[in-house]
Amino acid sequence: MKTAGGSDAAKRRAGERAAEDVADGFVVGLGTGSTTAYAIEALGRAVDDGLEIRGIPTSFQSRRLALEVGIELTTLDAVEGVDLAIDGADQVADDPAADGYGALIKGGGAAHTREKLVDAAADRFVVVADPSKLAPTLERSVPIEVIPDAHTVVADRVRDVGGEPTLREAEGKDGPVVTDNGNLVLDCAFGSIDDPETLATRLSRLPGVVEHGLFVGLADATYVGTDDGVEVRDY
Repeated sequence: MKTAGGSDAAKRRAGERAAEDVADGFVVGLGTGSTTAYAIEALGRAVDDGLEIRGIPTSFQSRRLALEVGIELTTLDAVEGVDLAIDGADQVADDPAADGYGALIKGGGAAHTREKLVDAAADRFVVVADPSKLAPTLERSVPIEVIPDAHTVVADRVRDVGGEPTLREAEGKDGPVVTDNGNLVLDCAFGSIDDPETLATRLSRLPGVVEHGLFVGLADATYVGTDDGVEVRDY
């Protein structure tokens, strides 16, 4: 589920700071969420001023916003590479002494499969966040996108590895959330995740799992918007 909290001003500072990293001719991964939306809007203003870029959206939401602000869109299979991906996170592991420093939980908007594809393909992946997304250790539920016919089987296997799965229900309509890929989402509570890399590996091995929301070893930096400016974490 989406993370609440964080001021709009802090989100705006983080998003606009990330947009400053985009140079003329870049292919840019456009993530999903309220903080990334500020980056997309800033890129739209830069395009109006003459910046030439192409964007790869990770969801219907980011695609629609990018089109609204005038960003030319493309796809992963139509480009040689992605220069920079800008994306948000539901939680960022922020203890420099921990093995999981810089690991993320994503998928509050159920777009984590496409987000991970684009973020992993990028030469540089920058996370934009406000302080409410930071935690010493990851502890939010991990979203897992699953093939519809496999959701009960995957739920059982998640329990076997110590998680408590809940099928994500839609708001405003009957039934579960359906991803842009036509799949379902299990929100899986594991408590404190001290070893995100090991858990990520175990979840990836489960038959029926399309992708999970643990992003380990992918982020190059996190830009944290604050009341005074932007703090940068390099990994």
